[in-house]
Amino acid sequence: MSNRESNHDVNKLILHRWSPRAMSGEVITKDELMTLFDAARWAQSSYNNQPWRFAYAFRETPVWATFFNLLVPFNQDWCKNAAVLIVASSKKDFDFNGKPSRTHSFDAGAALQNLALQGYEMNLVIHGMEGFDYDKAKQELLLPDGYAIEAMFAVGKPGDKYGLPKELQEREEPSWRNEIATFAFEGGFAELAKK
Repeated sequence: MSNRESNHDVNKLILHRWSPRAMSGEVITKDELMTLFDAARWAQSSYNNQPWRFAYAFRETPVWATFFNLLVPFNQDWCKNAAVLIVASSKKDFDFNGKPSRTHSFDAGAALQNLALQGYEMNLVIHGMEGFDYDKAKQELLLPDGYAIEAMFAVGKPGDKYGLPKELQEREEPSWRNEIATFAFEGGFAELAKK
């Protein structure tokens, strides 16, 4: 349980979910991973297009190195104890008419949030990253044209923060969040111009 406090009656699952990096190196089962993907599939999406697509690798498999080598060295330092690495992408066009979807990334983000909340409920570490080579991921994971790489996620069982590099040990706690008044504006966005 984290020490976060909300100003309103926010669901505790949402309030206390965070993105640790410390993982034990223990395996997770295929059923556990499929439970995460099942949660993702129930996300909202424009025209019910469900544009999210996931590629994944378990640590003890031949494809792990392909995924792991996409990461920048900073992320490799702590992802080495992940059980699974996931690359998330989204389909840029609607299935029903072939026209561009402006919300494909937004919809994929909603699916990833469902996945993260389910992972927290299952006492798993779910940590999203942008610190990897997007172009190399598209090429090496054979993502067709018409899809966008969105993010990469490390999944694993919680571990001891003292197994992390020293500079990350101090950061291994739930982060703060901006106050509502900094991002929600009644009537329009004119306040943003004042910043």
